[in-house]
Amino acid sequence: MAFAKAMIIGNLGRDPEMRYTPSGRPVTEFSVAVSHRSRDAQTGAWADDGTDWYRVTVWGDRAERTAEQFRKGNKVFVEGRFRTREFEGRDGQKRISLEISADNVISLEARARDEDGGSFAAPSGGYQGAQGAPGAQGAPGAQGAPGAQGSPSGESVRPTRPAAPRDDDLDDLPF
Repeated sequence: MAFAKAMIIGNLGRDPEMRYTPSGRPVTEFSVAVSHRSRDAQTGAWADDGTDWYRVTVWGDRAERTAEQFRKGNKVFVEGRFRTREFEGRDGQKRISLEISADNVISLEARARDEDGGSFAAPSGGYQGAQGAPGAQGAPGAQGAPGAQGSPSGESVRPTRPAAPRDDDLDDLPF
């Protein structure tokens, strides 16, 4: 029995390129840069130890999603297996390339933000509060029910959504 698995975290070196095989199967290719840094023993400063480049191939439905969602510079986690591929170099010599055939590709980018730039995206409609609870403001059928309170014009009133944390507040989390 043999087992080989590759796992890398790095940044996309170029936009993913998607194409289709003659049989119609989607395949996406991109490269990932993995930088190595270490602390200098004498000065304590961080030093760049170089960058390794990996060619990644994604097949099927994952290939289509990868091509749509990822862009150059995105930080990604790639899990898969090594594959060798033979090709002829510009000088006519046969060469072997080592690439990762990805089983899993995950974006490590922060989530998209709302237009106001301060809160994470939420479902449209916002916070609904205690809708559907007896006597709740803004609940369907709450008008005229005992304990129901609406606006003078007869419209239901929704509770306000609590404020989302600012970026400064997120740094104070204990984990």
